[in-house]
Amino acid sequence: MIGLISATAAGTSARDRLAAAWPDRTRVYEGPVADAVRAAFAECEQLVCFLATGAVVRLVAPLLDDKTSDPGVVCVDEAGRFAVSLVGGHGGGANELARAVGELLGAEPVVTTATDAVRLPGLDTLGLPVEGNVAAVTRALLDGEAVALRAEVAWPLPPLPVAGDGAYTIRVTDRLVEPGEREVVLRPPTLVAGVGASRGAPAAEVLGLVEGALRDAGLSGASLAALATVDAKADEPGIVAAARRLGVPLVTYTAGELARVEVPNPSDAPLAAVGTPSVAEAAALLGGGELLVPKRKSAARPAMATCAVVRRPARGRLAVVGLGPGARDLLTPRAEAELRRASVLVGLDQYVDQIRDLLRPGTRVLESGLGAEEERARTAVAEARRGHAVALIGSGDAGVYAMASPALAEASDDIDVVGVPGVTAALAAGAVLGAPLGHDHVSISLSDLHTPWEVIERRVRAAAEADIVVTFYNPRSRGRDWQLPKALSILAGHREPATPVGVVRNASRADESSRLTTLAALDPATVDMMTVVTVGNTATREIAGRMVTPRGYRWQEEPR
Repeated sequence: MIGLISATAAGTSARDRLAAAWPDRTRVYEGPVADAVRAAFAECEQLVCFLATGAVVRLVAPLLDDKTSDPGVVCVDEAGRFAVSLVGGHGGGANELARAVGELLGAEPVVTTATDAVRLPGLDTLGLPVEGNVAAVTRALLDGEAVALRAEVAWPLPPLPVAGDGAYTIRVTDRLVEPGEREVVLRPPTLVAGVGASRGAPAAEVLGLVEGALRDAGLSGASLAALATVDAKADEPGIVAAARRLGVPLVTYTAGELARVEVPNPSDAPLAAVGTPSVAEAAALLGGGELLVPKRKSAARPAMATCAVVRRPARGRLAVVGLGPGARDLLTPRAEAELRRASVLVGLDQYVDQIRDLLRPGTRVLESGLGAEEERARTAVAEARRGHAVALIGSGDAGVYAMASPALAEASDDIDVVGVPGVTAALAAGAVLGAPLGHDHVSISLSDLHTPWEVIERRVRAAAEADIVVTFYNPRSRGRDWQLPKALSILAGHREPATPVGVVRNASRADESSRLTTLAALDPATVDMMTVVTVGNTATREIAGRMVTPRGYRWQEEPR
């Protein structure tokens, strides 16, 4: 919950705007300001104070306890010009809150955290449990000192300026180790504990068994990703409570799925009880990995729980990112976040140039020229399979005539894949023209480099006969100058010569140009590969210089 505190009429107005925008996330604190701040500080995860920074400093200073538990505090000035991240930039989420508040209120976010200032990922913001001397290692990174990365288990991390050796260390491990004086330990969620239990097994027995198995094997509970069991035990109170106490999800599988897993220690008891010769080992191993702790029983007499621990294989991460049509303000915040997260960027050279300034220092860039789509897809997937965090970029939406299709055709289920949508060229051009896509519409690429012309022509005829608005991608190049006239002639067989046609070149970019013409008047020679051509249907009209396709057709039947 975010506590909102104000003292003046202007601050209250801005406060109420925030409360109205985030009704489920915020709570307004009325009354004397000092009392309101104390109450919000005790009850909320974050605070936004519409007060002077100095006043907030004096009010919260006596309340501060520990940076890992204190709420994040953001100040907004009287004029609403700045949203200042004051306390808890990373641990309390104040940096991101300042950006979100600034975007909503039109204020400039002010973030002074050193790592954010130089676009270095904070070691305590990676989404992993972190132990050790974060301040000292971060300071070494900021000062350019040699910091070694020792990844005992592979995990997709954002780019970090690390070396092969150094006086300071970032250690990525699921082992139960104590960090050194100049060391930070990151705990990736690599471990899965398979559990089995008799009916009525106490939660303390299940919990003690899992914690003891990890401890005895020298493994950290902070790296535990899940408990796994058979679906017949999905509601077993002791297992459910143990998962809750450990702070991990409970994953269940059918007896048939578990029975197909080869295990070193099968047993007749679970076979008779739930239909599989193994629960603990099979549930832990089902996703693959290395069995670190074979099945063991709890110490109680009689033993009512079993446990096994597996280290899952490392999974790289591939984000397929749509950059939009070109304008920076049409690049989505999610896309920007993925670009900052990636340690490896793969893309067409001209697209890389568009967003190079957004990459964190140390990002490895693998760029290539036109015509190498399949090679880029293979490269991105291969880098993800090596355990890296990879961003594969494409223009518009990466799933529309772009890189998502070849990448996902290459990828298997051994990596995590995230799709990041972008504004397509058809949508950007449509916004420039007016509302040409107001009813059913289709996009067709006229490039026959990958698709036989016979297939393309069949699709154009189908769209023409169905009276669907058509947006042509890749309409004409120096080597392909006859496809667009052919496609237009097919449409002309089903639509009037005066049918509106919109032509937009470089939509949303600085050199954007557009014009509205007709099916009969369009000169294909004025179109190139940077152009999107949108041909209306029989209902499309030019209204006040804009291309409009009504949502319904009933208006056509009304008397004019």
